[in-house]
Amino acid sequence: MVSTQQRPVDSEGLDRSVGLLGLLWASEGSIIGSGWLFGALTAASIAGPSAIIAWCLASVIVVILALVHAELGGLFPVSGGTSRFPHYAFGSFAGATFGWFSYIQAATVAPIEVLAAIQYMSTASWASGFYNGTNNTLTGSGIAVAIGLMFFFVVVNLIGVRWLARFNTSVTTWKVLVPVLTIVVLLLTHFHSGNFTGGGGFFVKGAEFKDILIAVPNGGIVFALLGFEQAVQLGGESRNPAKDLPRAVIGSILIGAVVYILVQVAFIGALDPRLLNQAHTWANLAVPGKNPLLTALNAAPFYSVAKVAGLAWLAWILRLDAVVSPGGTGLIYVTSGSRLSFGLSKNGYIPELFEKKSAQTKVPVFSIVITALIGLIFLLPFPSWSKLVGVVTSASVLMYAGAPLALGALRLQKPDINRPYRLPAGHVLAPLSFMLANFIVYWAGWGTYSTLMVVMIIGYLLMSISFAFRLNPRQPVIDWTAAMWVFPYLIGMGIISYLGGFGQGGIIGGVGVFKTVLVGGNGHLGLYWDLLVLAIFSLAIYFVAISKRLPSHKVDEYVRDVYPPPVVE
Repeated sequence: MVSTQQRPVDSEGLDRSVGLLGLLWASEGSIIGSGWLFGALTAASIAGPSAIIAWCLASVIVVILALVHAELGGLFPVSGGTSRFPHYAFGSFAGATFGWFSYIQAATVAPIEVLAAIQYMSTASWASGFYNGTNNTLTGSGIAVAIGLMFFFVVVNLIGVRWLARFNTSVTTWKVLVPVLTIVVLLLTHFHSGNFTGGGGFFVKGAEFKDILIAVPNGGIVFALLGFEQAVQLGGESRNPAKDLPRAVIGSILIGAVVYILVQVAFIGALDPRLLNQAHTWANLAVPGKNPLLTALNAAPFYSVAKVAGLAWLAWILRLDAVVSPGGTGLIYVTSGSRLSFGLSKNGYIPELFEKKSAQTKVPVFSIVITALIGLIFLLPFPSWSKLVGVVTSASVLMYAGAPLALGALRLQKPDINRPYRLPAGHVLAPLSFMLANFIVYWAGWGTYSTLMVVMIIGYLLMSISFAFRLNPRQPVIDWTAAMWVFPYLIGMGIISYLGGFGQGGIIGGVGVFKTVLVGGNGHLGLYWDLLVLAIFSLAIYFVAISKRLPSHKVDEYVRDVYPPPVVE
């Protein structure tokens, strides 16, 4: 007799000890980080009070993407899941492409959270030497402190996932309570309704919808909402993944979206009207100049708002939270980054050494150390929050696009596998979420996209070296047929981004012919026409990709660690 029951098994040698609260708080701890401390100012400087609309729009998009991840996470509870779903559906090349985006995004978040913590700490006299407010960069001593914090993240991760979950649960509880407290206090005590029409009006520059779209990726909004997938990355260490993963993913993004929208409302309302009058427009709030109040606002936005409002006790809590909140997020991203490299190695893309686990704690030691070192590499040339956030966004805006494709393909490849959570109207929401993910990529602009492609080329080169020297015995045969849409997709996105009107610039400022060729975003495709072209292109790529999906028996080979062959009784 053949048993048809299929269930996830602990085949990767990881410690399955993380419960629902640990998973929920892992995602929430990643969502509530430096984004709430800096995102409100950055978004408002782009779109003014209409940044509230940008937060609502981004939240809807990210919620839909989170629902896609909820089904996939329950279906395949494996460590580093974001890097492995496209691999299961489209094979090695597609998996390597989206897996690399996922890994770089996770590895670069930890240092940006460290930068945020040091930037807020610099408001204290004892830490003023850590940060140079004139040029918004860390000093030598500040870099030393950043290295020390990254080392602390490594130590906590090496202790083991069980201790990490307990530590992160406590930290995240604090991280959620402080912004909620700040929202309540500012709305009740220092709310200036006139701010919503000051500084150029609710819609800055005369109701430009484009500013709202630009604020979604470039105002720190997408960056702030990132993190719901952290529960998915820990799927291989979940105690009850079938039920807990979907709940953690959906719950975390709903909590985060509500908190961030209210944070933006509170920031706009609590800002001292005199400061807005001195800046004249919302855009000038992000330019410190010679005004000491604006310089302080850029260094520590909510701390400065509370200080000017005479809420010294709240300012003290915010300074403390600026260490705890980004620190907790950085800690969990070292964890998730190491699990993503673990997943890339399990798929055979990078050396097998990334799977080496501690005999005592069952954590991937080499992956944790290398993830932290890569973070430090990004820290050195980008020694400020504002400079590094663009790099993180560049790596993350394309990361989520692989999940809707995987969902659509796996619904056809494996329709009978039990799904603890099944996305309602998945046949509609999967292509829609893929299209919306591409909108975020496009709104980030040509400068961001061209930088992202350079990072992608570096990834291809590194993985090619691993293949050439056979550093992983499980390295797969490249599935070119199932992934034949990948290059047209990346190139087509580049062409649309180059011809569109978002993010003028490029990876090389250029002179002469190079300036003409490499600097895009000049608006040859007008607003709305560009969105229509991108929507049609996205749907075409989606359905071509689905038609080229791997055959069902090939999927069985790739998911064998998760769903073993039927047992003959």
